[in-house]
Amino acid sequence: MFNKSDIKRDECQLFGGQAYCGYDWWWHSLTGTNEKTGEQRAFFMEFFLCNPAYGEDEPVFGQLPENKAAGVQPSYLMVKAGTWGEDARQMHRFFGWKKINVKTLAPFAIKADDCYLSEYRSRGKVVVTEEDAKAHPEWMCEAGEMSWKLRIDKKIAYNVGYGASAPMRYLQLFEMFWHAEGMKTAFKGEIIYNGEKYIIEPKNCYGYSDKNWGKDFTSPWVWISSNNLTSEITGKKLENSVFDIGGGCPKVGPIALKRKLLSAFYYEGKEFEFNFSKFWTGCRTTFDCYETEDQIVWHVDQSTWFDRMVTDLTCDKKDMLFINYEAPNGKKLHNRLWNGGNGRGTVELYRFGQLVDRIHVENAGCEYGEYDEV
Repeated sequence: MFNKSDIKRDECQLFGGQAYCGYDWWWHSLTGTNEKTGEQRAFFMEFFLCNPAYGEDEPVFGQLPENKAAGVQPSYLMVKAGTWGEDARQMHRFFGWKKINVKTLAPFAIKADDCYLSEYRSRGKVVVTEEDAKAHPEWMCEAGEMSWKLRIDKKIAYNVGYGASAPMRYLQLFEMFWHAEGMKTAFKGEIIYNGEKYIIEPKNCYGYSDKNWGKDFTSPWVWISSNNLTSEITGKKLENSVFDIGGGCPKVGPIALKRKLLSAFYYEGKEFEFNFSKFWTGCRTTFDCYETEDQIVWHVDQSTWFDRMVTDLTCDKKDMLFINYEAPNGKKLHNRLWNGGNGRGTVELYRFGQLVDRIHVENAGCEYGEYDEV
């Protein structure tokens, strides 16, 4: 059973070795409705903590040429905010560690000036001018302005099990950990983006909340999730359903587990899980992600002894962006990490060889990127 809430996994994990070479981020994505026009638009916000052991009054940027030359590691809170669509963009605001207040134990909370995130609420503001975006490539972002006030109600969890359990977290063996406390999340509140107000309501926000932490990033990097789902067999909206797929190449110490994904589909109260760490289920995965001229394409086929899930998704490049992070060691290897929130496609679910449903997918969060080993 994977739908097990565990807010201890949302605690800050930057202790021990990860305080010196580690990141911890809390990601949220959702859809809002323009107060004036009724247009729907997908947004995201994230709180990204990095390397507290090197914290100073001001943020330390690993991508500054002088820092790269000296091998200086980054250290800061990065508040990321942005939107998908034909005007897709990401804006970043940075704080030095001495200006951040972190409540590390559950329920966690992070506060820096007027930016705040907890298990249950978030507010913040990020403003980047065109001049600053051009003058500061180390900020890794575009120009724009976004503020938000949100209540967060995490409805359905994807608890991956032993891979992010307390022993594994404390040993810090994995290069990248994942926990989705709210793979289906009901948000309520408002977002103001470039002067336009968007209303966020639980019924149509299609919200998602998760966190990742570790020492480096996986390559390939794959993520797909949606709870805007409709049965193609009955035509009915699936109001109590959500799926989540993530991974690529997990590493346990120096050992790379190539082309492995973790996946779960909560289908109207029934659970379908495809988790390679639960070896007794006989989980098998094949996937293919690639670019065409104008789209990113995902095909994922997973099965266990009893179940099968086949996911086919596309997202238009014009609605996506290259999402930017630097690793705790100061390297930026992912420079074509496609990230979108308007994915669409189908998922086929089978149990005991029989088709359970063919499901139409909209408003999917989606990522794909990989880099050549260096």
